[in-house]
Amino acid sequence: MAAAYAGLDLLATAVVALDGGHTVRYANQAAENLLSTGARTLIGQRFPALFTDNAGLEKVLAEALAVHWSYRAQTVHYERPGHAPMPLSCVVAPIEVPDMPLLIELRPIQEQLRLEREERLIDQQEATRELLRNLAHEIKNPLGGLRGSAQLLERELERADLKEYTQVIIKEADRLQVLLDRLLTPRRAVQLAQVNIHEVLERVRSLVQAEFPTGISVMRNYDPSVPDMVGDIEQLIQAVLNVVRNAAQALLSGANAGRGGAIVLRTRTARQVTIARQRHKLALELQVIDDGPGVPEDIRDRVFNPLVSGREGGSGIGLALVQTYVKNHGGVVEFDSRSGRTVFTLLLPLA
Repeated sequence: MAAAYAGLDLLATAVVALDGGHTVRYANQAAENLLSTGARTLIGQRFPALFTDNAGLEKVLAEALAVHWSYRAQTVHYERPGHAPMPLSCVVAPIEVPDMPLLIELRPIQEQLRLEREERLIDQQEATRELLRNLAHEIKNPLGGLRGSAQLLERELERADLKEYTQVIIKEADRLQVLLDRLLTPRRAVQLAQVNIHEVLERVRSLVQAEFPTGISVMRNYDPSVPDMVGDIEQLIQAVLNVVRNAAQALLSGANAGRGGAIVLRTRTARQVTIARQRHKLALELQVIDDGPGVPEDIRDRVFNPLVSGREGGSGIGLALVQTYVKNHGGVVEFDSRSGRTVFTLLLPLA
């Protein structure tokens, strides 16, 4: 067997050969590396059982054998103990070998999927900004008129108890005006300076621990070799604070109320990464990880949109501002969430 497939061990692409029962009979060195499993462990296992979406893969393999497709590709997710499933491109090709009629080619596509998500977020943010600009013009004028009319009406009222109603109108109009201003206008220009990201995280950590003194533990997992970056320290603090505060509120509310939980602040450097359509030699990977219930399924595609919140009473502005502040620094923010583990990742260029 090893001699017959010796050439495949020279390939950088992961290749696996299956028998008619979809059991692994051969895996090259690249497959061992990709799947973090030795060939001896892989051989004898049913190939579809290695993946989360095994029913669909089982069907593809059976059809490939039945109709002798020359090519078929689909995305599968490899199960890794202690890690999120890893997305892979799986290409199935029938071959003329009686004992092993199927050859599988596996390629990691995590980076490709990340870039696609990033492109969607950028396009979505631009569309949202345009929508909000138009909405602001439609709301601001009648809102000002509403407030002014309430003030004029209040002057004409003699009974103090009736003035309470005009005060409600005025205060609600002011609240809506503040909300619009936060959504539509940057509160100040970006002020660039050398920033130590760990100083930012320590500031956020102290603020969150003061706001949530019980039920939440905020832990550090820092890479001390991360270099300083050029940025606006106030915007960076606010961006990270919004994410951490959301995590803390999720850990203490809803079905998770009373249980509390842990938040981890993690920093690492990433090399040769593409951010916002540009290639960077070095980038900061800043992650906020919590063990809460996760982002609600029904808002995951819209979580960065203004006025979208998964928490009762939430304004839905926090993550929209995070996206704006991160974009001001040439970076992107994304997340991965499931029950028991939610990770928000801020990717910021360093060089």
